[in-house]
Amino acid sequence: MRFMFIVNATGYSEAGVNYSQEDIDAMIAYKKSLASAGVLISAEELHPSSTGIRIMYPSDSGKPEILAGPFPVDQELIAEYILIDVNSEDVAFNWALRMPVPMGKIEVRKLKEDQGFLRDSGTLVMAADLEDQLNMLKNF
Repeated sequence: MRFMFIVNATGYSEAGVNYSQEDIDAMIAYKKSLASAGVLISAEELHPSSTGIRIMYPSDSGKPEILAGPFPVDQELIAEYILIDVNSEDVAFNWALRMPVPMGKIEVRKLKEDQGFLRDSGTLVMAADLEDQLNMLKNF
């Protein structure tokens, strides 16, 4: 089962203030422990919302509204996420409890497993690339 740990942004992360070296080292060690256990799929930090855009679709199917960041922190912005693959919700929960987050909160969400098309998108990209190469060779 795949789970996403969503680390919410804080005023500090939105301002681009780095954590202490001790906190950074603790998070690196945590991610290494996930990797060593063979459960880590991905771990990424996001830039502050000041570098982002938001597309708001109206309910009347009208034209979407484009908003440039920054966005208020009280809108539950995401600062970082970690994807893991484990055998149970309990195991995911225990890994989440071990994450060193000096401030803020972590949301744990299970990913839907029936999304085969999206999960195999890398394979689809490679297949399309190979098809392009075959077509090029046929026309050579």
